Parts: sequence; structure tokens; C-alpha cells
Amino acid sequence: MTVWELAVIGGGPAGLSAAFAAARRGVRTLVLERAAHPRYKTCGGGLTGISFAAVATRIDVPVHDAVDEVTFTLDGRRSFTRRHRPGALVRMVRRDEFDDRLRAAAVAAGAEVRERVTVRAVDQTPDGVRLRLADDATVLARTVVGADGSSGVSARHVGVRYRQVDLGLELELPVSPQQQARWRRRMLLDWGPLPGSYAWVFPKADRLSVGVIAGRGDGERTREYLRRFVDRLGLAGVSPVHDTGHLTRCRAEDSPLRRGRVLVAGDAAGLLEPWSREGISFALRSGELAGEAVAAADLTGYESAVQQRLMPAIRAGHRLREVFAQRPEFFHLALGTPPGWRAFTRFCLGRSDFGQLVEALPVRTALALAARLPHQR
Repeated sequence: MTVWELAVIGGGPAGLSAAFAAARRGVRTLVLERAAHPRYKTCGGGLTGISFAAVATRIDVPVHDAVDEVTFTLDGRRSFTRRHRPGALVRMVRRDEFDDRLRAAAVAAGAEVRERVTVRAVDQTPDGVRLRLADDATVLARTVVGADGSSGVSARHVGVRYRQVDLGLELELPVSPQQQARWRRRMLLDWGPLPGSYAWVFPKADRLSVGVIAGRGDGERTREYLRRFVDRLGLAGVSPVHDTGHLTRCRAEDSPLRRGRVLVAGDAAGLLEPWSREGISFALRSGELAGEAVAAADLTGYESAVQQRLMPAIRAGHRLREVFAQRPEFFHLALGTPPGWRAFTRFCLGRSDFGQLVEALPVRTALALAARLPHQR
């Protein structure tokens, strides 16, 4: 039986980035994906500068809009709009196209991708890892990168634990040419009525991605928030192309990233930013780090790299979310100021992550002040 040097579970941004990084360094790599590309994934699909930089040299990114204008509202009120010139703040992609380009890049680098394959169990042996598939076939590998999401088999095998779980709901709405013109190059962010919640409108040519996210455990109020949000937009009568929901999970600080010869990356590792719940950049970067670690035969190096390069932004995101959950109006007010808008644009452009922003004295001072103020909407 063939023994692969690396088997990757999951063909999303994390798994395909790991496969690309390893295969281009000569590692015999197999990717196992339960669906078939191109396939829809629930995701806003907004690429910040960090995400775009991570893939721009690897693929021709299929951008459907390049946003340079943002409208902010506070549960539908106190609307204001800011524009960035020159250049895009956020690039909008459709995940079916984006992931399929990542697949093609991984294959071109030398990886093999098998689709419609479901991994049921992961067992480690003295010589490597045995993956049992749904059809009772077996795949053997020296090392495995698990990138099959936070509810996948690899996260359970490694023992990933989560500090924060949120419910995201999203609609993909086809829109008329008039609506396309209204939203072209503009996105909307609404700070919602539930603690830590917000909603978004992301333009993608003839579609709008419209969604909300809030803490798990209040599903009906989250669904009501989405209904009211869509109604305010004047889109309540539009039949969605997709109407989906999913849970996002952010890892606990001491949660493992590896168990023996099995690494986890992206959502499977709980790597996402807790305030915005942005996960694509963490998936791309952690996947690349995992693939590089396998190629270098330095699995502990992966854990160190994640701690050093990704975790500071996650820790800062928890701090931001704690204050935001109590004082969304403070964030709304701050974004309307020149320093707040500059901080937002630096994040979107990838010039600063939240770890760097929160360490800046003005931001630290503002967060400390906001935490002491009484709650008020």
C-alpha cells in the first residue's frame, strides 16, 4: 500500500495552502476532500490585505469587487460612510471559485487531490497515521494536516478546545443592475443588538452576501436580526441563491495544535479572529506554516510559529470583542474619527493586525476608557 509523506484532510484554504507549501518542496502530498470543487461554502468572502498577499503570487485571485467605501450603522441607526483613496480596502471573492483556484495551484505544485472522500477515523501507529475512509478504504501517511473544520475528525483526534462559539447566518442574494450599481465598491457593517453581534453586506457583482453573526445560544434572536437587517436593506422579497448557517469556533489559549504526527490548521485548529470572526487569513497562513513544517520535518516548529505569528492577533481580538460586546456604540463613534478610521484601514490593508493595533497607546487608552464607562446604546 502507498504511504504518503503527507495526507491533508480538507480541501479548503488551510488544507490547500498546506498541500501547496509541502508539495512545492518535494513532499509527496495527498488531499482528501469530501465535496467536489467548485463547491459553495458559507463565508462572507472578504479578503483583507493579509489574505490577498498570502495568495496573490500563487493564484489569479477571482475578485468580484474591490471595496474602497464602507458604511457603518448601529443597529440600523447613526449611519455614516467613509471612503479610502486610492486602492481597495477589501477584495470580494466567491468561495467556490477561490477554493477551486487554490486546488488547481496545489495540483500544479505536485499534490494529488481526491474529491468526494470522507475521512471517518484517524489512528496513529508507530510508523505514521492511518486514515479510515467512509467506504472502509485506508490511507496511510507519515504525517497528516487536519483542515476539515472545527467539527471535523481531525479536531476531535487532536483534542482542540474552544473558548468562543458563534452562529453565523448568510444569504447570497441575486440583485438587479440598479442594486449592483448602488453597492459597487461599497460594503456595509452594522453593529447589532445582541452582545458581540454585527451584520454585513458584501458586494460580488450580480450578488450580495448578506449575513449576521452572534454568540451561539440565541438562534431565534439572531435569525430575527437577519430578517430585520434584510428588510431595512429593501431586499426582503429577493429569493436567495443560498441560505445557510454555520458555527465558528475560536480556540482556547492552551488548546493543542498537534497530537503526535497530526497537525491541525485553520478552522480545525480554531484559528480565527474573535471580534470580526475573520478566518480566511488565518487558514491561509496556518496552512502554509503546517506545510512548511512537514517539509522541514519540524512539527514542533509549527506550534511555535502559530504561537508567535498568529496568536497575538487572536488575543487582541478577544480584548476587542469583550469591549465591543459591552459598548458597540463606542466602537461606532470611534470609527467615525480620523484615528479610528485610520486604524480600520490599516487592518483592512494588512499593514497592522489587531495585535499591533491594540498595543498602540491611543487604542489601549481608548479600550481602557470604554471598559470603565457604563453600558449605553
